[in-house]
Amino acid sequence: MYSVNLTAKEIAGLRAKQDELLLHMLAYDHGDAKRIQHLLKVWQFAALIGRQEKLPAAEQLVLEAAAILHDIGIHLAEQKYQSTAGKYQEQEGPAPAEAMLRELGYPEDFRTRVCYLIAHHHTYTGVDGRDYRILLEADFLVNAYEDGLSQHAVQQAGEKIFCTETGKELLRTVYA
Repeated sequence: MYSVNLTAKEIAGLRAKQDELLLHMLAYDHGDAKRIQHLLKVWQFAALIGRQEKLPAAEQLVLEAAAILHDIGIHLAEQKYQSTAGKYQEQEGPAPAEAMLRELGYPEDFRTRVCYLIAHHHTYTGVDGRDYRILLEADFLVNAYEDGLSQHAVQQAGEKIFCTETGKELLRTVYA
């Protein structure tokens, strides 16, 4: 199990940086309203689930940063592979995420975990933390709608992917 160790002062500083990170990511996706809308929805679902599941402050901050940055590799995937497939997003996302987080002064262990989550946000096996699980659930909640999944597909995913009580409740609420 991983651990991001932050002092109370570091946590407060990173909370203050969250808007800066979001603004940097919005600038990164400049002109791409679809991707910007997607990241905002995933971030808000992830933040809500994390709060309701009572994640520790450091883990909540990692989760939210990963949610903001989770699709940062999509532009590179399109350029290199002419595809937005999840495996390419996972492959291409960590490098620009690391650079952005480093530029903004995030600590190394924080950057490492966020980049790990980005590199696995379409991988449903080997989930090694609640932040990882919640990111999967939040991204699925948004992707199911954006991809027009059938009620049956959503129900199956609910049984296979969703483990948090909050995520399950949101799935039932959104896709009742």
